[in-house]
Order: sequence, then C-alpha cells, then structure tokens
Amino acid sequence: MALPRSLLLLSLLCAAQVAGAVEPVPPQAGTDDARCTVWARESGFAQSVADHDPAAFAGYLHPDAVFIGGDGTPAHGAAAIAADWAGIIAGKGLVLRWYPDAVDVGADGKLALSRGPYWMEIPAAAGDKPGSATRYRIGRFVSTWLRGEDGRWQVVFDGGGGNVAVAASEAEVAALKAAAKACTPLQGGPSAR
Repeated sequence: MALPRSLLLLSLLCAAQVAGAVEPVPPQAGTDDARCTVWARESGFAQSVADHDPAAFAGYLHPDAVFIGGDGTPAHGAAAIAADWAGIIAGKGLVLRWYPDAVDVGADGKLALSRGPYWMEIPAAAGDKPGSATRYRIGRFVSTWLRGEDGRWQVVFDGGGGNVAVAASEAEVAALKAAAKACTPLQGGPSAR
C-alpha cells in the first residue's frame, strides 16, 4: 500500500517542478568539501600571522570586514583591520596563534562559521618568567566567512561572541598546540561533532 502512495507523491512532485510550482532543492552546500575549504582558509589565515606576512593576511580579509578588537572596539574595512593587526602580524608585543576545530557552512554555501582555540604569549609580561600563567592567555575565536562570486572565501566578521582570554600555563598552551587536527569528514551528519 505504501509503494503506490510513494509513487504518486513522486509523480506529483515531478509534475509540480515541471510546471514551476515547486522550486528545485539546491545542492547541499554544507558538504565536507566546502567545510574543509573554509578549514584550510582559516588555517592559512593563522599561518599568515605566524609567518609575519601582512600581504597574505590582507588576502584573507573581505573588503567590508569587521573585527572586534581586544578592547571591544570594532575595526571596519580591510585596511583598518590590517593596520590594527600590524603589530600582531609583526610579532611585536605578543605572539598570537590559533587553529580551527569546527567549521559549519550555511545551506546556501555562501556563509561559514569557523571556531577554535587561540593562545597568546606576552614575552614582556611584567615580572613574568617563561612558564608562568600570566605570560600566556588562551580563549576561543569565532570567525564568519563569506564566499565571493569567484568562489574564494574571505573572513567578514571576527572577534565576536564576547570571549575574553584567560590566564593559562605553558603546559595548557602546549596541550592546545598538540590538539590541532586536520579537517576530517563528518560522521553522521552536521550534528555529529
């Protein structure tokens, strides 16, 4: 009995699509390919800072990007963000590193959210010795990526979520570094993280 109903429903859907009454379902854009592409972009973005490469860093920024600074002040536009980050990229005052540990891509394949841990070392922390908890800080980042017409992903929002870095030990930072992983296919769908 269920088979004839299934066939009837399928015929009606096909007829409605031919008649233009039902929009075709777009291909699922939140596939592992798109997710891993954004993962690689986030990793490359982090590497641009580790390599002290301001030109590479700027290449990851959307022209209309907004980054929220450590003091909560937003920087608007790629040029302002690059200027704000110049000292960090140069490695002056603090060493900043991060990597993604989760990426989700929107159903339309144009927006993605990446998140993961970050850590900072402040070598000149007043009176701190290497290995002290106040010399190191850890937290979590959230970045929003936009896929352009050319297919390239650029970061459009960064620093949201109100995360504040907390003091950490050298061992905690070492554990974060050791936990970095590559993008792997999701098992059981998007909710299986």
